[in-house]
Amino acid sequence: MTIKRFLRHFRQALAGEHQDYTSGSIRKAIFMLSVPMVMEMMMESIFFLVDAYFVSSLGANAIATVGLTESVLTLVYAIAIGLSMGVTAIVARRVGEKDLPGAGKTAVQAIFLGVLVAAMISAIGIVFPKEILSLMGGSPELIEEGYGYTQILLGGNITIMLLFLINAIFRGAGDASVAMRVLIISNLLNIMLDPLFIFGWGPVPGFGVKGAAIATTIGRGSAVVIQLLILIYGWSKIKVALRQFTFHAGIMWNLIKVSLGGIGQFIIGTSSWVFLMRIMAEFGSEVLAGYTIAIRVLMFTLMPSWGMSNAAATLVGQNLGAGKPERAERSVWKTGKYNAWFMIGVSLFYLFFAEGIMRVFSQEPAIVEYGALSLRVIAAGYVFYAYGMVIIQAFNGAGDTRTPTIINFFCFWLFQLPVAYLWAVSLDLGPLGVLIAITVAEVFIAVIGIWLFRKGRWKEVVV
Repeated sequence: MTIKRFLRHFRQALAGEHQDYTSGSIRKAIFMLSVPMVMEMMMESIFFLVDAYFVSSLGANAIATVGLTESVLTLVYAIAIGLSMGVTAIVARRVGEKDLPGAGKTAVQAIFLGVLVAAMISAIGIVFPKEILSLMGGSPELIEEGYGYTQILLGGNITIMLLFLINAIFRGAGDASVAMRVLIISNLLNIMLDPLFIFGWGPVPGFGVKGAAIATTIGRGSAVVIQLLILIYGWSKIKVALRQFTFHAGIMWNLIKVSLGGIGQFIIGTSSWVFLMRIMAEFGSEVLAGYTIAIRVLMFTLMPSWGMSNAAATLVGQNLGAGKPERAERSVWKTGKYNAWFMIGVSLFYLFFAEGIMRVFSQEPAIVEYGALSLRVIAAGYVFYAYGMVIIQAFNGAGDTRTPTIINFFCFWLFQLPVAYLWAVSLDLGPLGVLIAITVAEVFIAVIGIWLFRKGRWKEVVV
């Protein structure tokens, strides 16, 4: 691809020009979908990095509060992402079948389901924030200082739920640039509001770590309002009329059925993440703070990889809908190759610059030391993550959410958790034991995923 053609395609991808991803060049299709999806994922991760940057000046307890709360929020993300997988798979399949009204009906049921689930989580977060932090191993001082952060983020989780679900609608339709532009707006709001609410300015008082939650919730909430306007006014491929906001039992059940596997696989993965955070809490606030910052940084560079993986999911769904399973398979292998090259470069960057990256967020030697260790050890498995994420998302894009759930169950619950505890606590490897267990588990996911993908049973799934 020449530089001139690259720039032209790049502008087209950012502009969101509608494409037919079931014909033509696969490489171009991957590029046109990946660019806005990578940008979208990076925009989502910037929420975390901005919060970490401003909160880090408040001390180790504040950073640890954010880490513990985010580890609990990963369960919310698990439900949101799991539902999103079902939404993307069904919308992509309907778009591949040229059934745009059917895609719109699926979008409405997804919004209904998201609101219902978020309401139940909000009730728990508002009433029990201190108990949640205590269960996660937070000290009494940490709980008193930071429970407001937990209360606001969990109480306002509807902004997270709907942000993921509506963006999944856009991705399934191939309109990933819409999701990207919405997140740019919400991130700009978060960047402006974070220092305002954390430190205060003029008549606005400083809320400390609680202010980060206020800013993030406002930023995400604004994005959701914009998303709904785009759907209602038809500024994307999918248009939802107000009269369509009615309950459809058949569509709702199909969505739940396809999404259950996605929810299951991410609950397994994220609950494993929660327990890993709990193990890390045994080694003190400095270790936990370093690990928390490192995970946020790692998530930032994993987002482009997730973006490419989501592109693979859309390509699989639309091409299966168009009756082209072989084209769907070729799309997955090519996306995996491009993803692997990217992740190798990221791994080398962390190997050489881990300490420097950590010092951007903290000057405390212990936090820098354990954060740098986390960056290096986890990034050592990035090339495996690259293929693993693409393959897992390919299953999900086909509507086969059951296979990744089984893979996650064996690799996370039966291997990662017991091995992390054994190496870290029983064998006295400390935090290093947890980090090695994380990397090895991700290697297993990639190897098993590739083996099962080659069998081709995902091509026969009907949604």
